[in-house]
Amino acid sequence: MNFLAHLYLSGDNPKVKIGNFIGDFVKGKNLTERFEKDIVKGIALHREIDWYTDTHPVVKQSKDRLRPKYRHYSGVITDIFYDHFLAKNWSKYSNMLLPDFAEECYTVIQQSESVLPEEAKYMLPYMVKGNWLVNYSRLEGIQRALSGMARRTRFESKMEESVSDLENNYGGFQNEFEIFFPDLVANCETWIKTQN
Repeated sequence: MNFLAHLYLSGDNPKVKIGNFIGDFVKGKNLTERFEKDIVKGIALHREIDWYTDTHPVVKQSKDRLRPKYRHYSGVITDIFYDHFLAKNWSKYSNMLLPDFAEECYTVIQQSESVLPEEAKYMLPYMVKGNWLVNYSRLEGIQRALSGMARRTRFESKMEESVSDLENNYGGFQNEFEIFFPDLVANCETWIKTQN
């Protein structure tokens, strides 16, 4: 899952949101020496979401459809596609309007900018200016996200071409998301309850 899902699955705790947001930018295990407790919890939740997503059989179907062309980038592309379906069908999952949720998230993240890893600090202004969380709902927004990621990969990924794969099998990807996402929500709710 990508930024929108990670922030959505964090619950109401702003520090958990921060940790979940920076999860991809933080490596290693000595997290308690670098971050406060709830941020560490958010990073751990991020890792749990990634693990659960990567091992779910329905997500595998989406990735398998992309793998022949995109190889190991198929998982990254699937994450973006799934954020698209979450954004596009936001009202099914939240009582808060997506623009309001996005604005709240941007504010929370900006207020904690001092604890963000450098890569996240660099990306944040682009994310806010481009309103990524809302624009994931549109294919043009997904295209911009994938094109930006393709420019940053060390090897040729062709990710910028993958929106055509989404358009050509839109129903299949959407169906897989709709089966998978409630499982992920339930898993995260259980995980959060078991943490101190």
